[in-house]
Amino acid sequence: MKKTLIYSLMIALVGFSCQPKHTEVSDSSAEEVNSETAAGKFGADINDSGVVTLSELVAELESKDEFSGKVVGEIKEVCSKKGCWMTIDLPNAQSMRVTFKDYGFFVPLNSSGYPVIIEGVATKKVTEVETLRHYAEDAGKSKEEIEKITESKQEYAFEAVGVIIKENA
Repeated sequence: MKKTLIYSLMIALVGFSCQPKHTEVSDSSAEEVNSETAAGKFGADINDSGVVTLSELVAELESKDEFSGKVVGEIKEVCSKKGCWMTIDLPNAQSMRVTFKDYGFFVPLNSSGYPVIIEGVATKKVTEVETLRHYAEDAGKSKEEIEKITESKQEYAFEAVGVIIKENA
């Protein structure tokens, strides 16, 4: 009887030790998104050397299909749900949507108006109505504003691998 009890306890211990442990995982990007100051580095560790202006970016995209490098600008708008995209006004009266490589990081929701350096790849592309409406919804636009979007739009897009948000000047 003693042996049976000992074997039963050993089997129970082994069984419990094989169960997956529930651990609380902290999402560092969520901590950054909710921080008081928007300044910081997000995504890949980048620096501010070799940065071009937005005018140089636009000129490059007028003659080529793609631009790879770093650009300096100012954040105009940020996705109000997660910080999963932002926009930057361009000198040609258009704006450029910045998304983050592989949805791998976010920027703080309160980063509108901050100076920014982004590194990655810029292109000109056509964005379909459904996607434009999705972006408008993410930005918190009204139902009426969203319904007014009825045509695709050629726009500038930037997929960033890293972002530096500078202190608000």
